[in-house]
Amino acid sequence: MMERLRQDMPMPWSSKDSGRDPDHYQTHPCCPVERHPVMTEQTKALVRVEADIGDVVPEDWDRCANPATRPYNPFLSHAFLHALEQSGSVRPESGWLPQHLVLEVEDSQVAAVMPCYLKGHSQGEYVFDHGWADAFERAGGQYYPKLQVAVPFTPATGRRLLVSPDRDDETTEAMLLNASIQLCERLDASSVHLTFLTKPEWDRLGTFGLLQRTDQQFHWQNQGYETFDDFLAALTSRKRKTVRRERTGAMASGVKIEWLTGKNITEAHWDAFFQFYIDTGDRKWGRPYLTREFFSLVSQSMADRILLIMCRRDDRYIAGALNFIGGDTLYGRHWGCIEDHRFLHFEACYYQAIDYAIAHKLSTVEAGAQGPHKLARGYVPVTTYSAHYIADAGLRDAVARYLERERYYVDQEGKALAEHAPFRKNSDDDEV
Repeated sequence: MMERLRQDMPMPWSSKDSGRDPDHYQTHPCCPVERHPVMTEQTKALVRVEADIGDVVPEDWDRCANPATRPYNPFLSHAFLHALEQSGSVRPESGWLPQHLVLEVEDSQVAAVMPCYLKGHSQGEYVFDHGWADAFERAGGQYYPKLQVAVPFTPATGRRLLVSPDRDDETTEAMLLNASIQLCERLDASSVHLTFLTKPEWDRLGTFGLLQRTDQQFHWQNQGYETFDDFLAALTSRKRKTVRRERTGAMASGVKIEWLTGKNITEAHWDAFFQFYIDTGDRKWGRPYLTREFFSLVSQSMADRILLIMCRRDDRYIAGALNFIGGDTLYGRHWGCIEDHRFLHFEACYYQAIDYAIAHKLSTVEAGAQGPHKLARGYVPVTTYSAHYIADAGLRDAVARYLERERYYVDQEGKALAEHAPFRKNSDDDEV
């Protein structure tokens, strides 16, 4: 049982984001939990809920999030999550109230952490549950607030139940999950959503009774290529010609491309890139999630994990793509431009990322959400995973039936798309 609640935190949403009058949510005050004990047969543990990741010791967080035994994931790092909060990109007024779980064992050592947020909308998640919310509210329920276990605005696969390497994964994960469900109940939230999970986590959470969901992205996979030409040689003749034509066309107007990382990234670069980022938001009729300060902060704390691909023409930057460098993966995140040049998006976001991954022996390029157009450029369909706890039995049963059909559709679509991958099927197959 949870012992102490605080009632003095601001509401974790704004009426602008939700489309509702603020009074609609006044029955759900934000009540972050200070501490509560979690009991298991083996040990006694204490879970702390933090509304500011700055109150968590960075070394404690990173020991759980990025142990030396696993490939480094930049988005799980304390530095990345802290930059989101410190910059105001993640804040109660934008609909994201941090509720990070920190599990301590009897000697007060941090054994596990979980990036968690109380939300009053479903924006910035990339796993879409708007239909669930609408159906539940039409039936008289109240879907918001909900708990989201994720990295805000970041559709990249990674662990979500972050267990220290000296602890038993399955037991400690169960303790964290139990704490998140207790927190959900105490905050009168409708649900807990763990998105962009690793496949092993997804499997285990299914055995714990959570609803399992799948979706699809397109990733490039390094098959031991030494050069970009090695990659091209794996494509069919027609696809090779297409890629070469696009790469040549992207540079035809005199565009020059730079790779920037570490101390080579300056505030002037971020000023230019932020223009591109804002322009992309304006073109998509969306509201950019990240503030200008975020880019400065994340550059100060983890510049060596950033690859900024900048495109220059006539002595000014005209486009750019932001990537983060993991232990075995390059993560493409944001793109923007202030001049339109045919194929430049493909060059900066996809082909340059492949070039970098090959040069640095990275196994994968994750190019973000959406994008069947990536298939023709060597990015193949990959399943993504999420798991969901829904408190209301009626809604849970309806969603479970829906997800059973959706998983089948996602699986069939992935298989069909894979048949159209641009790779040669065998040494004699050079036709398509």
